[in-house]
Amino acid sequence: MTRESQIVELAAWLQTPPGRYLLAWEQARLDEAVADLFGFHALQLGLPELQGLRSNRMPHRWLALDSLEQPLLDWPLDERPAAVSLHCEFDALPFESNSLDLVVLPHALELALDPHLTLREVERVLRPEGRLVILGLNPASLWGLRQNLGRLRSRFRLRGEPPLFLPRAGDFIGYWRLRDWLRLLSFEVEQAQFGCYRPPLRSAAWLARWQWLERLGPRWWTVLGAVYFVVAVKRVHGMRLVGLARQQRRQARGASAVALNSHPHQFSSSSSSIRDP
Repeated sequence: MTRESQIVELAAWLQTPPGRYLLAWEQARLDEAVADLFGFHALQLGLPELQGLRSNRMPHRWLALDSLEQPLLDWPLDERPAAVSLHCEFDALPFESNSLDLVVLPHALELALDPHLTLREVERVLRPEGRLVILGLNPASLWGLRQNLGRLRSRFRLRGEPPLFLPRAGDFIGYWRLRDWLRLLSFEVEQAQFGCYRPPLRSAAWLARWQWLERLGPRWWTVLGAVYFVVAVKRVHGMRLVGLARQQRRQARGASAVALNSHPHQFSSSSSSIRDP
């Protein structure tokens, strides 16, 4: 399966009832999280069907897609994807180091050829104390279990195999695994939330019948939501030049000693000049 066909399959799946259910939850979380984040430059990587920066008030906001990704044109007018600002490779962003205040990654790591390299590139362009927002599908959920079961039956070519519930594109990245990656890059997780607790159903009517799980899920099985939402902060610890500080302290002590010793010499010379006549 080519990269282009994977992107087309994902965009088509997002128009299905479970895809719209997922996008609605993610859009609500993003609108809340980025509304009060201030700065000058914000960037969203991929997934134009999700308008991750629409509630943010930074003066410069961009939506970047890779060279193969294109938003679909048959969306309703009130749900039309955001306008694309540039096309680039996500592991080689055309921005200077420490130049962005906010970066949003809606499932970009799952679709990346090298998620480690993409995350390192995002760390490079983010300024210290800049925010990183990540959305990802949770493998430890009913949706992840349903997808893995379909892949297993498809691998062994069993009869009556259930079709894949989610698109074939990309691999799941577990929440705790993602936290380890962020820690290695000096990111500190500021907020984490799970959502979409309804079973993996294709019908909008059946999804609506299980709406009551949205109230119980965050209380009884918090980390088993179909999707996770993470906000991380880039921390850069200040450096202390120990050798230079010691040298400055020695110079300060030497200057104070010279100042104290200069007064006795001046008094003795003046007294001797008085006694000589």
